[in-house]
Amino acid sequence: ARRKASSACGERSTALPRAAEVPSTVSPDEQRVLDLVSADELVELTRLLVAAPGENPPGGEAATAKVLVAAAEERGLTVEQTDVETDRPNVSVTVSGGDGPGLLLLGHTDVVPVGDGWTVPPLGGVLRDGRLFGRGATDMKGGLAACIVAMSTLRRAGVPLSGPVELSAVVDEEETGKGIRHFLAQRAATASAPYLGCLVAEPTDLQTIVAARGDAYLEVLVRGKAAHSGNPADGVNAVYGAAAVISELERWHHELAEQAHPLVGPPTWSVGLVQGGTGASIVPAECSVVADRRLLPSESPETVLAQTRARVDGLDLAGRGLDTDVRMTMDMPGFETPADHPFVAAVDTALTDVGGPGLPLGGWTAACDGGYVARDEGVPVVVLGPGSVQTQAHRADESVGVDELLTAARTYVLAALRLLAREH
Repeated sequence: ARRKASSACGERSTALPRAAEVPSTVSPDEQRVLDLVSADELVELTRLLVAAPGENPPGGEAATAKVLVAAAEERGLTVEQTDVETDRPNVSVTVSGGDGPGLLLLGHTDVVPVGDGWTVPPLGGVLRDGRLFGRGATDMKGGLAACIVAMSTLRRAGVPLSGPVELSAVVDEEETGKGIRHFLAQRAATASAPYLGCLVAEPTDLQTIVAARGDAYLEVLVRGKAAHSGNPADGVNAVYGAAAVISELERWHHELAEQAHPLVGPPTWSVGLVQGGTGASIVPAECSVVADRRLLPSESPETVLAQTRARVDGLDLAGRGLDTDVRMTMDMPGFETPADHPFVAAVDTALTDVGGPGLPLGGWTAACDGGYVARDEGVPVVVLGPGSVQTQAHRADESVGVDELLTAARTYVLAALRLLAREH
């Protein structure tokens, strides 16, 4: 439930105007391709994906990967699996094109635990009143289905493309990003062909997102000295030291409110886990504080780690006989793509032309795997997908609208056609 849930479910901050205008008339040839996108096919594939378990934690996305592989092979798409861990494969699906830079579609195969409170079977894919219900329907198996159907449509249409369209469906997005790290490390090791851009199919209410915060988990371990609680002066209480750390992080959180980014809001601190002591009658010798630190797109995790160590050192816990160790256990970069970038304009105009909701360009307080792509590949990234991270993701009776699935798939098709036209 990790990164998106802890950021107010990805609430949006101030929005920008719409992207710079590019030609917005759907040509007859484009319309012919768009007409091949089937709502029934989208519903069927989303249902199959929802029925496949893949809760994270603990992780085990193999069932979802199997459905994706079968769907891709049935549609004549090129598909490859790469094991990240046991029962945790990344899946790569490709529509071939020319030798030019390709378009990367990005998604993840893990879902958060089902949890309680469901009024429909969480893996049942119930279709009711134009909405498909189930864990992951919004976050983000609906988005994966839209990608596969869009790619199948491009292949069936036989339109020549200047470069390939690739879907990378990775594991572990909901936790520590093992899948995207593995994918990008493989690309770096093999000197793979470049992308012209990355479209992340996460649920955005069909709004084009051009900026997102990053995220980091930091752990502060405080060590003291155990003693009998009958004479606490014989020990050094690590919990007291941890309490000072927690208070300092809270003060810092309020200070950061003045550094708000216009699209993604301010950097934030949130202490999420405190563990220490072995019993009420023992002065605790250790206490661990684990906090979530949201990063602005421009912030470096290394700088934040150094700043955190400095703030903890400033508490002078050593003068009280306490040792501290500060480490970063996870970091996910944010990203920001210029609103006037041609990639943004192409994607956002495609969304408008297929009947999207007409929302302005926006930012996410959430984090996603697109930040890694922006950092490591140096290409523009936008997030755009069916469903709502605000009102549907990570909760009981999660659902996605069939009309949203259709709009997303058609947007991906039209954006690919325009970005990868032979004359591009």
